[in-house]
Amino acid sequence: MDFKSSIAAQQYAATRPATAPKPDAGGGEAFAKVAQDFASTLANGENQAKAAMIGGADPNALVQALAQTELAVETAVTVRDKVVEAYLEILRMPV
Repeated sequence: MDFKSSIAAQQYAATRPATAPKPDAGGGEAFAKVAQDFASTLANGENQAKAAMIGGADPNALVQALAQTELAVETAVTVRDKVVEAYLEILRMPV
């Protein structure tokens, strides 16, 4: 019997629970809030644009809503690009 491999297996089994994700970490709730804020920003911009087409919105409010929408979309695209870049970097790692 190889003692080195059995010791490594025991150490792996001992440290495995420490690396397991915690169910009450709250990461999903934070992400849901961010997604909800993003959707509400997009909806606000769309509502302001519709009101401006009808003639019932302040032009300054329209410009502000569209700027917030543009910033939100650019932020989402940047986050997406970083996630894809990190995923591709993980794929390039030797196993």
